[in-house]
Amino acid sequence: MSEKEITGHCLCGAVEIVATPARPHVEACHCEMCRRWGGIAFLGVQCGSAVRFSGEENIARYQSSDWAERGFCSKCGTNLFYHFVPATNYSFPAGLFDDLGDITFSEEIFVDEKPDYYDFAQDTVKKTGPEIIAEAKEAGFEF
Repeated sequence: MSEKEITGHCLCGAVEIVATPARPHVEACHCEMCRRWGGIAFLGVQCGSAVRFSGEENIARYQSSDWAERGFCSKCGTNLFYHFVPATNYSFPAGLFDDLGDITFSEEIFVDEKPDYYDFAQDTVKKTGPEIIAEAKEAGFEF
């Protein structure tokens, strides 16, 4: 994957983001918390810690679990990121960015929590919640 930076912003423009994708795809998270946060699956671009914010004073952070926080614009309410604190990794809603280039939608996680009222047409890698947690634990993270 190239080291191409992508740029984006919230609805009102008070927060701007410059980030370098860590993975060449968008992933959908179907967990209950992500669906409650955004109304449907979270379609995220993982950017690791290679992130810069402008207008950081307009970012409100909410600790949504022992290991994660979610950010939103305090002016317009736009969901800005999911931040996995132990690894300092950020995932951003794909729709924030002006141009994702050749990034494709290719992975779905927490598929065991996906409700029946929607499906995506793409053929993607699908992982359950226990599979994702096991991968994180194998990488050395504790929950």
